[in-house]
Amino acid sequence: MASTSRTRTGRGRGRGRGRGRGSGSSSLPPPPSTLPLIIEEFFIVVYEDPLVKKKLPNKFADYLHGQEPAKVYLRAADYGPRLWTVEVLFDGQGRMYLDKGWEKFAIAHGVDFGWFLHFKYEGDDVLTVKVFDGTMCRRYYYSDGEDTDDESDDDVKPCIHPL
Repeated sequence: MASTSRTRTGRGRGRGRGRGRGSGSSSLPPPPSTLPLIIEEFFIVVYEDPLVKKKLPNKFADYLHGQEPAKVYLRAADYGPRLWTVEVLFDGQGRMYLDKGWEKFAIAHGVDFGWFLHFKYEGDDVLTVKVFDGTMCRRYYYSDGEDTDDESDDDVKPCIHPL
């Protein structure tokens, strides 16, 4: 007659001890609730007037809690060293907005309704922006190395990190 005892291998629905999920020597990463919150990338979709202030995700604002910058510097990805100075507005209820200076960035990059903007926080208050148009295709910009604006360079932060 066949043996009626069963051996546990730690697989399947059983609660095997010493092997598989039940052991303390698992190579699985810790559960997400125990990991530090790091927000380096996020996106916004332009559903309203592209030239008015833009609300950033609440989790990103929470990530900066206690170190809220008065301004950030936006750089179009793959565009070169130009950084656009944009003032940041906090409304006192945990919401963060790109405010004064956003309009110049949006106009220069042709941002329009339905566009998708991917932001990557680089540290030092710098956000790199990838712009996707209404067809969901990435927009690439180029720089000829010269600033053709007649405006002052007061809204430009010098490049700290070489590209």
